[in-house]
Amino acid sequence: MGSESGEVALAATLRRIERSAGALATASVARMDETLPWFRGLPADQRAWVMLVAQAGARSLVEWLRSGGGAADSPQEVSDEVFAAAPRALARSISLQQTVALIKVTIDVVEEQVPDLAAPGEEQQLREVVLRFSREIAFAAARVYARAAESRGAWDARLQALLVDALLRGDSPDVLASRAAALGWPDAPPVAVAVGRSPGGDVTAVLHTVYRAARRIGVEIIGGVHGDRLVVVLGGAADPLAATEKLLAGFGTGPVVVGPAVPTLDEATDSARAALAGYRAAPAWPTAPRPVAAVDLLPERALAGDLEARRSLRQDVYGTLVRAGGELLETLDAFFAAGGVLESAARALFVHPNTVRYRLRRIGDVTGFSPLAPRDQFALRVALTIGRLDPAAPVASTTT
Repeated sequence: MGSESGEVALAATLRRIERSAGALATASVARMDETLPWFRGLPADQRAWVMLVAQAGARSLVEWLRSGGGAADSPQEVSDEVFAAAPRALARSISLQQTVALIKVTIDVVEEQVPDLAAPGEEQQLREVVLRFSREIAFAAARVYARAAESRGAWDARLQALLVDALLRGDSPDVLASRAAALGWPDAPPVAVAVGRSPGGDVTAVLHTVYRAARRIGVEIIGGVHGDRLVVVLGGAADPLAATEKLLAGFGTGPVVVGPAVPTLDEATDSARAALAGYRAAPAWPTAPRPVAAVDLLPERALAGDLEARRSLRQDVYGTLVRAGGELLETLDAFFAAGGVLESAARALFVHPNTVRYRLRRIGDVTGFSPLAPRDQFALRVALTIGRLDPAAPVASTTT
């Protein structure tokens, strides 16, 4: 007999809640407007979506109770369908933290209405049920946001891959701009491209690791995995090489090469091209720093067939020496022929060793490569070879 009375009372409570669903939703939205300043600033359509969710929440409470969710030991979960009344765009406009605040306001309103909603003698039971329901509805919200984040992450990863692919192909600035805009890229100067081996595994997880590191140092990035390579576009890093060093945890083993900095994303194709060429040539310099600038790999890139590297060594190094006067080129040849022994080079040139020292310093000043540094010597030797083999190179004077 007592059991039957409890069932009747519960049924009466359910009917009261069902009849009050609209009023509860209206009161909840009014309370949100009163207590949450950010809610008042939402556009009208988004406020209407919240109203729909609030109404669906009231109906969901009834369905949850009918299916046994009100019992303390019930495993019954609240269906995520309670949030289906609002478009997915709402999850992008309202954060999970804000959603929890909305749920709290709604639950507060329901708790205040317990004396009117509950059948006589069921007030305490309804309060306990509402408490459990609020926990379950919060879990449901977390599931919805988690799925939205996973979906958005996968979509962003595809967009990033398309943008990186456009950079590598050298697509037009309009294509780059449209894809960058879809990702919300702020185009913070300077922009540079880094290339290294991907650590493997899920692409979204790979990019998440790089993004997390980038946020810590305040750098904008776009990343993409192409085959076994991880390509990262950096924006807003005053020193892209130093910034890339702090992102190394996101790369796999092997060399990481950073292209030259450029003013905007529109010009990042040049940086990407240099970084890729450097990455292909990097195995020829086993002791290269990690990361390494693409410009520091000019000799290896030239030997590997990179036309831009050959042009740079021919025009910017060999051509500069020719234009500076025959004595610099002649001194460099004598220095190399003497095995890097300054006094021997001076005797071959019939000049004082200090003259040779002065000319070697000038060579470093005008080319950026010092003949006294072993690594720079290699670059200068390759530049001389390319300059003399290329028929388009200027011809040096043989007179002193």
